Amino acid sequence: MSSFHELLSFIRDEVNSSLKNFSFPDHPKYLYDPIRNMISGKGKRYRPILVHLSGRAFRVDPNVLMDMSIAVEFMHNFTLAHDDIMDQDDQRHGKETVHKKWDVSSAILAGDGLFTISQLLINNLERYSNKIYYIFNKSALDICEGQALDIQFENDTSVSSEQYINMIKKKTGALLGACASMPALMAGKKGDTLKKIFKFGENLGCGYQIQDDLLEIYSDPLEMGKSLGSDVVSGKQTLMVILAREKQKNEWEKIINSNTKPSLKILRSFFSKFGIDQKAKYVAESYFNEARQCLREISDSDFSELFKFINLLEKRKY
Repeated sequence: MSSFHELLSFIRDEVNSSLKNFSFPDHPKYLYDPIRNMISGKGKRYRPILVHLSGRAFRVDPNVLMDMSIAVEFMHNFTLAHDDIMDQDDQRHGKETVHKKWDVSSAILAGDGLFTISQLLINNLERYSNKIYYIFNKSALDICEGQALDIQFENDTSVSSEQYINMIKKKTGALLGACASMPALMAGKKGDTLKKIFKFGENLGCGYQIQDDLLEIYSDPLEMGKSLGSDVVSGKQTLMVILAREKQKNEWEKIINSNTKPSLKILRSFFSKFGIDQKAKYVAESYFNEARQCLREISDSDFSELFKFINLLEKRKY
């Protein structure tokens, strides 16, 4: 490959091709039509890409990595289907969510079906299948716990920055940790190496999620594929909301408790005026740097592509 971006495009195209050609049964359509719709979206495929990049560093068979990455993408879409129901989101990647296009029952069932298929894919891995199966399912449970905390925290003005970080470690960091560490486990790595490569993914996930909260305010809604500012208005406890409450409590309460919902312009102005956006960027940057440090502490592999992947995520605009 002549460039890193060409490599990513190649991996993404191969993943999309595998998703498109995945052999689902034709019936019952009530289950499989929504599933096909879910995985046909224009996702960035960062999680399966991370599986492949980690696997390349540890020299894992590409065919094994593809099965692993498809399982990860299926599980990710399972969580999105359920999250969209709980958050009452009608759009995902610029198109109708499953519960909006069909109904809530279809979305729940399709999500459950995808998760089950992801389990079957992981179960087919021969080498270290039991240990990989454990990491995969532990991350699934962590995601559920993280989502539960996210819902539990809504409109709770006592939530601290520490609690928020614990929540995103589970909701976002756990799966990226699994994406990075499952290929390492397949390559026979264990002990400190396995812990550090998981921690790399977890830190990457934390930086990614904090950055996502920033983009939810400052990005282009067409690029994000959803309306901006909705998380703040709905009472989500993002890092910027918590920092606003901690640093400018009275001013923030006037905005958030007004009779009319604050506009995106008002939110942007407030966060910028008091430097809250810059503080959140600094925290995100610290997690990206921690991810880099984890890689530096593993001496027996070439992580140049993973370092480039960190840079890519850190500089993304949507």
